[in-house]
Amino acid sequence: MTHTHSPDATSPATGTELAAMRHAFTLAGRGPAHGPNPRVAAVLLSPDGARLGEGWHMGAGTPHAEVAALADATAAGHDPRGATLVVTLEPCAHTGQTGPCTQVLLDAGVARVVFAITDPNPVACDGAASLAAAGVDVVGPVLADEARAVLGPWWSAVSQGRPFVTVKVATTLDGRVAAADGTSRWISSPASRVHAHGVRAQVDAIAVGTGTMLVDNPALTARTDEGLAAHQPLRVVVGHRDVPPGAALRGPGGTLVQVRSHDPADVLAALPGVRHLLVEGGPRLTAAFVRAGLVDQVHAYVAPVLLGAGPPAVADLGITTIADALRLEVVATEQLGPDVFITLNPPTQPHEMEC
Repeated sequence: MTHTHSPDATSPATGTELAAMRHAFTLAGRGPAHGPNPRVAAVLLSPDGARLGEGWHMGAGTPHAEVAALADATAAGHDPRGATLVVTLEPCAHTGQTGPCTQVLLDAGVARVVFAITDPNPVACDGAASLAAAGVDVVGPVLADEARAVLGPWWSAVSQGRPFVTVKVATTLDGRVAAADGTSRWISSPASRVHAHGVRAQVDAIAVGTGTMLVDNPALTARTDEGLAAHQPLRVVVGHRDVPPGAALRGPGGTLVQVRSHDPADVLAALPGVRHLLVEGGPRLTAAFVRAGLVDQVHAYVAPVLLGAGPPAVADLGITTIADALRLEVVATEQLGPDVFITLNPPTQPHEMEC
């Protein structure tokens, strides 16, 4: 539902503005998929709907999307006074590494702002109300579900005050993550492994338990055909046993962090600034996050392989009857070579925080 924040505003978003918003969603995807800042884009429209400028946020410390769109319009010789700004996230009203976007818009003489979704950050929100109080015609939220999808884990992390947690499992058809002798390479196909490295390149941190670290000696890097990806997530080891001096985790890659605890809440608390954590196992660490209710998404790579024995993907959850089974929602499926990749959500999703 579209709400107007200006006391005198009566007009909802126009078709031109909605088209500009969807274009802004596409632009927002050019921003970094990881890090503390959201993917945001803005489009500046003239009173008759012509596109004057556009921009997107390129990462921490760079101009916000609103400022980038105004700069783009100015560089093209357009006057922003009386224009409409269409932006994928409510303009901020606070000073961080950059100043408040609300003041920039007021100084530029923007007459109308259409935003897609309210900023869940209590420090940054109230931008819509500030603009409306200054006489700007403010309309929003509009296309909020689409905006939330663009913001992805950032929105959830800020809303919940903790990292968005994705649990990854790579299993045989009968749910095993290794054979009875402990061997596990390779259950999944090369196509699945390429996909998994693409996911690693988008997250802020990857976590494994010390058991998995000692048995598999993973590097926990994001790799491409050319070598290490440009972005390397933090490598997090959970548990009390030391990381051996010659472990692959001490080689090239992201910063190594050890959390000497078995409590998932301690893990999340030890990762300030992390928006998206990928939990890659093993079974006991996965079970700990599930039992704590700290899983936001599951990535399951299922190979057409049968073992009949070996450790399961998830250790004991304390469930003793089928009526208590944790039933996940299938969001998407994709075939990766011979494997099937399934994205699933737990039954209860986080709600947007009140500003």
